[in-house]
Amino acid sequence: MSTTELLKGAAELFPDEVVTSAHVRHLDLPFGAGRFALITLDNGFDHTKPTTFGPASLANLNTAIDQVEQEAAAGKIVGVGVTGKPFIFAVGADLKGVELLKNHDDALAIGKGGHEVFKRLSALAVPTFAYYNGAAMGGGVEVGLHCKYRTVSKALPAFSLPEVFLGLVPGWGGCTILPNLIGADKAVSVIIENSLNQNKQLKGQQVFDLGIADALFEGADFLEQSLIWTAQVLKGDVEVERPVIDRGEAWDQAVARGRFIADGKVHGAAPAAYRALDIIAAAKNGDLQQGYDAEDKALADLIMGGELRSGIYAFNLVQKRGKRPAGAPDKSLARPVTKVGVVGAGLMASQLALLFLRRLEVPVVLTDIDQERVDKGVGYVHAEIDKLLGKGRINQDKANRLKALVSGVLDKAEGFADADFIIEAVFEEIGVKQQVFAEVEAVAPAHAILATNTSSLSVTEMASKLKNPERVVGFHFFNPVAILPLLEIVRGEQTDDAALATAFGVAKKLKKTAVLVKDAPAFVVNRILTRFMGEIQNVIDEGTPVEVAEKAVEPLGLPMSPLVLLELVGPAIGLHVSETLNRAFPDRFTVSPNLAAVVKAGKRGFYVYSAENGFKPELDPEVAALLKQGDVVLTEEQVRERVLDAVAQEIGLMLDEGVVAEAQDIDLCLITGAGWPFHLGGITPYLDREGVSERVNGKKFLAPGVASVPA
Repeated sequence: MSTTELLKGAAELFPDEVVTSAHVRHLDLPFGAGRFALITLDNGFDHTKPTTFGPASLANLNTAIDQVEQEAAAGKIVGVGVTGKPFIFAVGADLKGVELLKNHDDALAIGKGGHEVFKRLSALAVPTFAYYNGAAMGGGVEVGLHCKYRTVSKALPAFSLPEVFLGLVPGWGGCTILPNLIGADKAVSVIIENSLNQNKQLKGQQVFDLGIADALFEGADFLEQSLIWTAQVLKGDVEVERPVIDRGEAWDQAVARGRFIADGKVHGAAPAAYRALDIIAAAKNGDLQQGYDAEDKALADLIMGGELRSGIYAFNLVQKRGKRPAGAPDKSLARPVTKVGVVGAGLMASQLALLFLRRLEVPVVLTDIDQERVDKGVGYVHAEIDKLLGKGRINQDKANRLKALVSGVLDKAEGFADADFIIEAVFEEIGVKQQVFAEVEAVAPAHAILATNTSSLSVTEMASKLKNPERVVGFHFFNPVAILPLLEIVRGEQTDDAALATAFGVAKKLKKTAVLVKDAPAFVVNRILTRFMGEIQNVIDEGTPVEVAEKAVEPLGLPMSPLVLLELVGPAIGLHVSETLNRAFPDRFTVSPNLAAVVKAGKRGFYVYSAENGFKPELDPEVAALLKQGDVVLTEEQVRERVLDAVAQEIGLMLDEGVVAEAQDIDLCLITGAGWPFHLGGITPYLDREGVSERVNGKKFLAPGVASVPA
């Protein structure tokens, strides 16, 4: 089948594609270097809608190459360049089209289509150049790899091959050409390590330093400078030298390093990284066509697998649902926030003060029970601003302005009389929280929103003794506040729409992913994690060795093991949340006597770390001595089944109770609040795929075609 027929067939499967044009224009290069053809990729929208490649877009590029191929053969041009619209080069395949594919042959056609078009660039009778003027990802990076030369803009903000992050491989030449261009080790960093490191992006300078681009120019006159350089290359005044690639042991070591990284991140639970590494390993012989064929097959297999569908589902949750929260009231009801109050000046309160200060740039005032604590809280914020200044993230003027906006007082009346939004971050005890809110209500203006950062207590109960309980809202952040995007916004029974709308408005300014949650014990993330951890703790208490219980959930590919997570959260907080949930649901949530003993002994976790052991977690002998275990020993498989069954049951009950609008919100919460793996799509697609949902609840959480291949 010809490339044209291949793409025509693919385009019919994808009628809603945002089509990218490939405009050809001609210009005379400087220094009399000759007539040059420049192809510009442009979808007709501004930079907020990046250029992508679907079947019709590839067909347009193919047509443009038809034209320049004839011109090159006829000697009418001396070279061909490819560039993008302002701020965007191209960001890869259009994933909306990938979701629609239902069979292996159609998926194979997408891989082959990209290869057949891009390959023609390297086969032209004249040299080809890619000018990475703006964001370039996936297929955007790969179209440039097929050119003979590449330049990159210093202003380029984001450059990556993110496919492995989503559950794919760089399948239009990335796995094959990149290691042959810059060596296997650097290619593994770009394709595997950066991808699995939360899709880390490269900047223009790094692209040049890695040897992906041959020249680096300022953003302001990037294209002009690139064309001058092109003329010099074509005239022979500039010679591009590339390093000799080590195809010996270094190549094998690089692939082994990639496998080690993949094992550490996904524990064999997702196939994409391993498929990419197989292709990189095979690319050692420099046979490009063999590599392209392997990419096509891997792409088709992965497109028809659950992990990619889950990856795209997770991507859409974060990018779309996360930006338009389900159930949020009309934003026109939100009140302006011109001053923020923070009750407490401990570490959590200080982190919150810093975040509000940096994002809202309004006065922020902290209060606490003594001057020393207040000073420490304000001091923390000042020190963090100084760090930002030291790293060049803000200038001196901004640092001075931010420092001037933060203050601390002992008297709540003095601090909060003109505050619009007051958040408490004090001890997690209902009586303490009620007292704090009573004191704040007495001095705050009538319109002020009163927010609580509680992780598990009832917002309704907290507000129950106030004159105006309707303005109290749950505003639950996750630690570390600066890093985890999730904000659970909790509607108490009395909370009104204005308070809720204001909370969502503030969340947006804080650049957080807000999810509306019903006022139910421990809300979403902590309830699921506590059930998950509780079941692990139960099997340990009953007699399963700690290492077996921990290893059992490795196939989930979580960012850390359950007991390492417990260490991060703090055993005392873990115990407190399990006690709260045990009071609410005694039949399902237990309080582990072993965990209580660990907390009582003042231990920070179950493990110790030593340099001799490479800082790997080892069971603390003092903790081992505290553990009282029964004699029921389960296998890893039995532990995993028990844990997953418990989680599936809990999520089913939460959806029945209306804790969130849909299963999608559960996944959004776990991805953004607990670092749950993107490639699993959160938790519900995994439970559906493994048959757990039906075994426990008699039905799947998600409709067919949502995070799975359409029927």
